[in-house]
Amino acid sequence: MNGPTTEGRKLSRSFGWLVLLGTLLVIAGIIGLIYTGVATLTSMLLFGWLLLVGGLVGLLHAIESRGTSYFWLGVVVAALNIAAGVVVIKHPEGTAEALTMFAALLFLTGGVFRLVGSVVVRGPQMGWTLLQGAFGLLLGLLVLFDWPHSSLYVLGCFFSLALLFDGLGLIAIGIGGRRIVSMVSERLDESVPAEDKAITASEDEQK
Repeated sequence: MNGPTTEGRKLSRSFGWLVLLGTLLVIAGIIGLIYTGVATLTSMLLFGWLLLVGGLVGLLHAIESRGTSYFWLGVVVAALNIAAGVVVIKHPEGTAEALTMFAALLFLTGGVFRLVGSVVVRGPQMGWTLLQGAFGLLLGLLVLFDWPHSSLYVLGCFFSLALLFDGLGLIAIGIGGRRIVSMVSERLDESVPAEDKAITASEDEQK
């Protein structure tokens, strides 16, 4: 018979692993923010390997579904993913430059559309939308004017910030989950009769 205390310990241990993983991600994010060039190349290599592995998996799936109407489409998509993965892995610097240019253009177009849209629509969030548009436009111009040198740090900075915030999110979930489990376990433990507590304790000692 597993008591609430035993189940609570298991859940608490699981949330503890989340906290540990989140801490590792936060550390990796901070290191990436310090060494943005290394983080950029690392993110490009990871991106290339993801494309390559995804393409190989897609090719195997297409081969398994040969004879269907989606066979050739799956083969073409898998081949494109494999080719793109090989190019990214062989030329991470060039890929970073191309993606940085693409990101700058996205910031520019997004900023312009937000500025124009906020002026035309004049909704209740006009001030906030204007601020977002101005920030996106400024960020796009800064990245574009410093290109291709900006490719050494822009993607690495985004990648590191993503790791940092994901890690903080996991830490928050882990700590909050452990607190909730602790509170629920205490409530359940108070409602368990003394005889059941003794049986559960003896079973834990035997394990």
